[in-house]
Amino acid sequence: MKKAYILLADGSLFKGEHFGAEGTAIGEIVFATGMTGYEETLTDPSYYGQIVMQTFPLIGNYGVNKEDKESGGCYLKGYIAREFCDMPSNFRSEGSINGFLIENGIPGISGVDTRHLTKMIREQGVMNGALTTENAEDEGIRAALLEKVRSYRIENAVESVTVKEEKTQKPENEKYRVVLYDFGSKENIRRELLKRGCTVITVPAHTTAERIKEIAPDGIMLSNGPGDPAENTSVIVEVKKLTKTGIPIFGICLGHQIMALANGARTEKLHYGHRGANQPVKDTDLDRTFVTSQNHGYAVISDSLPPSAGRVSHINANDGTCEGIRYTAFPCFTVQFHPEACGGPRDTAFLFDEFIGMMRSDKNAAEK
Repeated sequence: MKKAYILLADGSLFKGEHFGAEGTAIGEIVFATGMTGYEETLTDPSYYGQIVMQTFPLIGNYGVNKEDKESGGCYLKGYIAREFCDMPSNFRSEGSINGFLIENGIPGISGVDTRHLTKMIREQGVMNGALTTENAEDEGIRAALLEKVRSYRIENAVESVTVKEEKTQKPENEKYRVVLYDFGSKENIRRELLKRGCTVITVPAHTTAERIKEIAPDGIMLSNGPGDPAENTSVIVEVKKLTKTGIPIFGICLGHQIMALANGARTEKLHYGHRGANQPVKDTDLDRTFVTSQNHGYAVISDSLPPSAGRVSHINANDGTCEGIRYTAFPCFTVQFHPEACGGPRDTAFLFDEFIGMMRSDKNAAEK
């Protein structure tokens, strides 16, 4: 089997076996701790610009299928696994992970010590790297790659993954109309809204607050997405305008961060982020801890949220970072984790029902 290499920004070199597409990928290397859900990881737009390493040692054993995709594409740059299975066994399987990566032009590497690499990232923090099928043991090739790795920066993340034009999806029995502000949304957010009777109008990230008001939705969903939230300056301005409309708003992941920034809070980059399906989050209102699915490298700084705007409602049980906010001046709540992803396996899906309840109350009040 052809060799492949991982070259880190600090000069560390890992040698393994190539799978997936051939070529070189340069990106931010992160690790995901989920034992399952690798296809959802591969198709999650929030991984844009990143090389993803799975900490679970065997990937691909149940294959891939169209139903489990979270988007129409594959947005990560490269893929790292301890071992991959090229002969999956599952009644839902429609192909192998190797074939999927080749089809989407994503290079992969297996046979590397992912435990050691994970510990390096945990201790040193997220760092850039290259995944390549070129001979990185050659000094000239390695030096050229290292220069590119060290200068790499994720840019225009949201603009690269958002939909290009508005689209509408209707359920059998429409009860509510929801605008999904698409910053790189996962398909399961739409599924959760559709099965609750919501017509979902997905709009691009550059959509203005005025256009959203023209649509006259019953609610607004701020989606997940990739990159540094503070870079989305124009989106933050429009979201701030939406808070004055009185329309119920629910934010997830990047949407949570953008809403916080629109209300005077600040964000920070985490040492190595939260990525996986086993992240414990405490709901301070219910005094319960939920198992959640997460994928983010930035967090809202809890102390930076003005008390007049709202309060922190959820806290990460591992590191104490902000995982949710309830706003008091307008109808809105946001969470850092993914309630649509069935982390526990359905621990926090009730948050969609709470969003429905907000829209129902608002609608009933308007009819009186």
